[in-house]
Amino acid sequence: MGFGFKELLIILVIVLVLFGAKRLRNIGSDLGSAVRGFRGSLHEDEDKTPPPETDQEPTSSKEATGRVIEGEAQRQEHRQEKDKV
Repeated sequence: MGFGFKELLIILVIVLVLFGAKRLRNIGSDLGSAVRGFRGSLHEDEDKTPPPETDQEPTSSKEATGRVIEGEAQRQEHRQEKDKV
């Protein structure tokens, strides 16, 4: 139950008669500038956001302080037990 080419053409002619060509041109340009402004603000917000953190394991114990990685606590306990033996 979609609109075909003929239906869209009839709707366009009716809108053209109601509003006039000059007013439709103004509406189109206003709509275009609004879309450009919206896209510009989206790109502007993307530039301001910090890059996401990576899931790389820290290379030194100083970097690991305060971070709990799943399974890492068990590995550290296992290493400490090996060191004691």
